[in-house]
Amino acid sequence: MDNVSGKPQGPTMPVPAAGKFYFGLGKNASYEAARRGDIPVIRIGGRLRVPVVALERMLAEAGTDKGT
Repeated sequence: MDNVSGKPQGPTMPVPAAGKFYFGLGKNASYEAARRGDIPVIRIGGRLRVPVVALERMLAEAGTDKGT
């Protein structure tokens, strides 16, 4: 996260940070949403990361015909 604007700084971010920034979720709720597929994730080694572009695209398409 960019310390000045609070916006994501890199191409991926940790699951808890994405859940908190985009949805106001806590750590456990963020991982649960990722497990359900509500937050897109990629696995890098043993870590789950959220690709920012994929999450923002998913949010932009939410409620449109593209998302159904």
